[in-house]
Amino acid sequence: MAEIKLDKNVFGVKVENHELLKVAYNAYLAESRMANAKTLKRGEVRGGGKKPWKQKGTGRARFGSTRNPIWRGGGIAFGPTGEQNYKLKLSKTAKKVALRQALSLQNTAKKLAVVADFAPKEMKTKLALKFLADNGVKDENVLLVVAEKTDEIVRSTDNIANLQVVRATYLTVFDILNADKILITESALPVVAEWLAGDKEGKK
Repeated sequence: MAEIKLDKNVFGVKVENHELLKVAYNAYLAESRMANAKTLKRGEVRGGGKKPWKQKGTGRARFGSTRNPIWRGGGIAFGPTGEQNYKLKLSKTAKKVALRQALSLQNTAKKLAVVADFAPKEMKTKLALKFLADNGVKDENVLLVVAEKTDEIVRSTDNIANLQVVRATYLTVFDILNADKILITESALPVVAEWLAGDKEGKK
């Protein structure tokens, strides 16, 4: 394969600080966070309809229900409702800048390589293993970037634990930074370059 020059606007960006990368990384994690925790408020706890003791004459504080939040077994004040939204907003421009920074960092660290297209004609894992071996991959977490995910590619790579296949326009900062090695196929490279470098406003 002939030597390929990478677009400096995508793979050669100077990263002065990692603040945007951190925000983009956390935004990805926040997308998958579920609001599963939920507590019962005072009105949702069963029981407590009977006044625990009469209003006057006992010498004790007045209480109308054992479901009061200060009682054991009572409702929870200001607890999670199960409707929290943990998503973090990040503009499209900021996302693209963060992706360029992440790819540039991995390229500088010699963790990124452009390889020949992976186009298996059969759905066999051994074809994917041979492809990885031919590109010098051993026991590393690999991110394979392709232009399109065909059934043959998906079925050939599904059983390889340390391999993740992603379409060029579905790259995330999380996947890029967590990969030990990034393999971008020849056909996916111009797609990535056009997608990220085409945003003139976001260039730095």
